[in-house]
Formats: sequence, C-alpha cells, structure tokens
Amino acid sequence: MPDRLYHECRELIAQGKAALEDLQNWGFEQIPGESEEQLPVCPIRPAESEQPTFPCRPETLDELEARLQGCELCPLCAKRHKVVFGIGNPQAELVLVGEAPGREEDEQGIPFVGEAGRLLDRILYAMKLSRQDVYICNVIKCRPPNNRDPEPEEIATCEQFLKLQLSAIRPKLIIALGRFAAQTLLQTKVPISRLRGHWSEYQGIPLMPTFHPAYLLRNPTGKRDVWQDMKQVLHRLNG
Repeated sequence: MPDRLYHECRELIAQGKAALEDLQNWGFEQIPGESEEQLPVCPIRPAESEQPTFPCRPETLDELEARLQGCELCPLCAKRHKVVFGIGNPQAELVLVGEAPGREEDEQGIPFVGEAGRLLDRILYAMKLSRQDVYICNVIKCRPPNNRDPEPEEIATCEQFLKLQLSAIRPKLIIALGRFAAQTLLQTKVPISRLRGHWSEYQGIPLMPTFHPAYLLRNPTGKRDVWQDMKQVLHRLNG
C-alpha cells in the first residue's frame, strides 16, 4: 500500500474513533441511523425462511390498502364491487379474521356489516371493546360468487396480504371467526366444533378459533361457547 494511502486510512480511522467516543460521551448507546419510516419496504418473500439482505420495514396498512385497490391477481376481481381490505385500529392488540366478504361487505367495502356484523359488535361490547379497539379483516379480500368457499388458488393469492396486514399491526392475539378462517389459517380439516376453545398459532401469534357470527344467528345456543372462548381471549389480553 502506498505510504500516502496508508496515512490517509489511518487518519480516517482515527477520526471515526474520535467521533464514536464523542457520541458515547454525549450519552448515545448506539450510532443514530435511519428511522423505520425512512427504510425501504420489505419485499414479499416466497418463503418465510428467506430474509431480506438489507434493512427494511413492513409495509404500512395504508400502503398495502392502496396497492390492493384495483387488484387483478385472481379471478374474483371480475365480479367484485369493492376490495374489502379491513377496518379498525392499526396498532390493535387483537385481530379478528373472517372468511371473505358477503354481498353487503362487497357493496360497502367494510368487513362484517349487516346482521352478522351487528352481532359481532355486541360480542365486542360484552368484552368492553369496539371496532376502534381491534382490527377486523378477512382471509379473502374480494367476494366469491354466491358466497361460495374460496378456491385454493384464491387463498394462495390472497393469504399473503393477510400476512402483511399482521406484520404491519403486530397484534398479540388473533381470533379466527368460523370454519373456513380457522381451517385455512391452521391448515386443517378438523371441524370448527373441535377447534374452538383451543389455542393454536398463526405466523407465531396465538390464535383462538370460534364460531362465526352468521352461524350464531342460525344456532343461538352456540353463543355460550363463543363467550367461553372470548373469556379466554380477554384473560390473555389482560394478563
């Protein structure tokens, strides 16, 4: 190494060391860097094990919702009226996940409206919560024709956006509302009657399966079971 370059390198190292000592003397425990808001958005990864090779941040709910408007990634876009993204507190400790939008949700762009939505509001009220305290969304963001169950390819396309929502919110707990949501998130065919009341995990987050509000409208006796499930949720939230 030429002498001139050697001495320049030594001088730069000395300057850097002096700057670090100054920061330590001023009370900094680490070098100030970019805030999370300034970091680039993490790319969607095809496998959970693949980590980005550069500092990044989760996509915000607003960014994700804007990106989903006009989505044409699966055939459901052909007949939908609105993408039903989600609603509620972006820092919620509790996220409720249903199946897919119905007719009223498709028209309004809001999850869980109509009679089933009003029953869900009453369940939250009994928990001393409201829609402003939690976050509510569906596995599928567009209405399947005639409210049929979503197809496997539709799930594979749309579930990535649910994962991104959860990454942005970082909730403590998830409630899976109904057979389809619970079986899809847990990748099982076990009936909801056996899943409900028992804790599982989705994306590393504790998950409680329970009956869907629409089911309770047809089977009011199930409300007692749902309340037992919600008491478990409240115990974890408060504990």
